[in-house]
Amino acid sequence: MKIFITGGSGFIGSALVRYCINNTEFQIVNIDNLTYAGSEESYPEAIGNERFHHEKVDICNRSDLSNLFKKHSPDALMHLAAESHVDRSIDSPNIFMQTNIIGTYNLLEATREYLGYCDQVIKEGFRFHHISTDEVFGDLDNTNDYFTEETSYKPSSPYSASKAASDHLVRAWQRTYDIPTLITNCSNNYGPYHFPEKLIPHVILSAIQGKQIPVYGNGLQIRDWLYVEDHVKALIEVIDKGKVGETYNIGGNNEMKNIDVVLKICDLLEELAPEKKQSGLRYYKDLITYVEDRPGHDTRYAINASKIKKELNWTPHESFESGLRKTVSWFLENKDWYKRILSGKYKMNRIGHDV
Repeated sequence: MKIFITGGSGFIGSALVRYCINNTEFQIVNIDNLTYAGSEESYPEAIGNERFHHEKVDICNRSDLSNLFKKHSPDALMHLAAESHVDRSIDSPNIFMQTNIIGTYNLLEATREYLGYCDQVIKEGFRFHHISTDEVFGDLDNTNDYFTEETSYKPSSPYSASKAASDHLVRAWQRTYDIPTLITNCSNNYGPYHFPEKLIPHVILSAIQGKQIPVYGNGLQIRDWLYVEDHVKALIEVIDKGKVGETYNIGGNNEMKNIDVVLKICDLLEELAPEKKQSGLRYYKDLITYVEDRPGHDTRYAINASKIKKELNWTPHESFESGLRKTVSWFLENKDWYKRILSGKYKMNRIGHDV
């Protein structure tokens, strides 16, 4: 089986690439333009593997996408390529509209063209799997409420609005043009190789460098946390067994206040890295500082993942505690990776709470 993975050099995409190379016989074609958050260093086991091929192509380039379909004749497409950082979407929304909306449109149209001429066996088995986010649903006021596959969309930021638009495009192309699509909406991911603009890696790297740990507002925003390897296992189940036209919510069953996430990371670092870089620092938690909240910040996300459990027999393996320990340990053991990231493409002056 040959699969196109868009955004395979990003955080979730690279975890999917690693899983496929290590645990399946799939042939992988990674379509990634290698923007600031993408790195080929995030899948070392794939480099040189005969089942892996990287195409440096922008999904906003329609003709290049058509050429890739003709060149590779894929059996499925898993679409993860997206601009995903809420702060950046507030500062510069245009690129989010282009990549997340126009890019998805181009992929759907290239797929429609391909299904018009490809082999009948491929056509009958082809799947277009669109990987989205729970942020399209907005936030939850009632602590007893959860996002289900039937929850109405109510995006709060340019990022989530662009993802909501892309979800709608996928559904429309399935109904109008009979494109065999699947959609998944996931909760906040975390794990190894996580780009440092997001909350958990930002806190880890700020702390071990002895820098202030900024927390938005009062830090009481609640997120459901999903270990990235659990997520990619769910994605494989969906592409393998999911029903065309269906949506599946993927969550970690780990609701946590942002400030509690920060404190848990500080506690783990006290255990795993007790030597402080900053002179005179007694506890990592002393680096915590509260900063002005960002505009439109959602209060709570929580996923009801009962559908994927019932229909595809998937449940997360990692608890938040076990996954967080693995994540902190990985960053402590892979200083060369994050030092290269920090030295070039990104400066740690922002913090994000999105996926």
